Parts: sequence; structure tokens; C-alpha cells
Amino acid sequence: MKDFTEMREEAREDIKEALENGYTGYYCDLHNEVFNTDYYIIGRYEAKQQLESIGVFEAIDRVQEYEKDNFGEVTTDLSDPEKLINMLYYIIGEEELTEMMEDIEEFQDNWNNVADDETNKIIVEKVKE
Repeated sequence: MKDFTEMREEAREDIKEALENGYTGYYCDLHNEVFNTDYYIIGRYEAKQQLESIGVFEAIDRVQEYEKDNFGEVTTDLSDPEKLINMLYYIIGEEELTEMMEDIEEFQDNWNNVADDETNKIIVEKVKE
């Protein structure tokens, strides 16, 4: 099972893959496309294993803090391993994308623009560095 570092690396890889595969939406919508249109883990058993690997209480704390800060309340069913791990991956994805945007000028400059192949290539190259 993966730890937080591996989950962060996987999130970064998922972002890079979306760009390599011709993402054409707005860059500001990339997080939603990558982390909110599909599930990270499907299945209670695998979700439980992943949560145990990273620490169930650490995952709960991170989700609670994020949701309280962003939504004013906790909406994720913390007793459902699938929902918990998928929300945690959503949060990790946002953190990674924010870090990438801060580090990559082309991301910052085009944040409110529609993605294009040329800019995607530049961003992917900088992610690989």
C-alpha cells in the first residue's frame, strides 16, 4: 500500500498524464477533471488497506480540516473507507496542483485559459524536471 509521499507522486503523475493525453479544458478546471470525475480506489477492502497504510486517523484529520476550512462543515462520510480515501486523494491532488502552479510559470500565466497542446507540453516538461 502507498504512503502519503507515494500518493502525492501518484497525484502528480495523474496530472501529468491528463496533460500528456491532450487535456483541452480550462487549466483552472484541471483538478476537477483529474480528481473529481473518477474514483481513486473502488472497493472497501482496498480502501481500508490503503487507509491503514497511511494511518486512518491522519486521513480523517486531513479530510476534516480541509472540509471545515473550505466548506464550513464536514460532508464526507468518515465511516466509509472508500469515501474517505477518495476525498483524501482529492485533497492531495489539489495540494499537488497548487504546488505545480506556483512552481511553473506557464501554469500561473494560463490558469484561466483553455489548455492547448503547446502549453501542456511545456508544463509536462517542467513537471518532469
